[in-house]
Amino acid sequence: MRLRYAIAASVASSGMLAALAAAPAQATEYSSALKIKGVQYDAPGRDSNRCNGGNTKDEYLTIKNYSRTTVNLKGYVVKDAAGNKFTFTASHVLEPGDYVRLRGGRGTDSDRDNVVYRQNCNFIWNNDKDTIYLYKPGGARADVHAYTKSADDRDGNGYITYHD
Repeated sequence: MRLRYAIAASVASSGMLAALAAAPAQATEYSSALKIKGVQYDAPGRDSNRCNGGNTKDEYLTIKNYSRTTVNLKGYVVKDAAGNKFTFTASHVLEPGDYVRLRGGRGTDSDRDNVVYRQNCNFIWNNDKDTIYLYKPGGARADVHAYTKSADDRDGNGYITYHD
């Protein structure tokens, strides 16, 4: 009994109690197998959302499976702060460590090439700032990241990495 009180007093006095209290919130932040690995929020070149000859296909979001099990993307939803959204309606299986690039524009989805197209030639990510949400099929949040060009893209290449 005495030992428990001594440990609690020691932890509280050293400031570690605050760190321990914060740990569960941080641990649940990325409780999903799938996470946003990075985003090419500003497509290289001059923005053109024309379906033919535009560069919306060069704007993409990379989603990676960080778990040890296979995950099907069907039913997952990606949104931005303005409410623009994309739902994975077809099966797209990610093996452990595998990733997919969700690209703008039109194209043919390919498991072999790890690509899914939004079939929409409008840009989804803002070039100055935005928030990216990834939702599980049941509606629970899987991952979220906000960015600003000035704070998060130090090299100015239009790409931000969130998870390795």
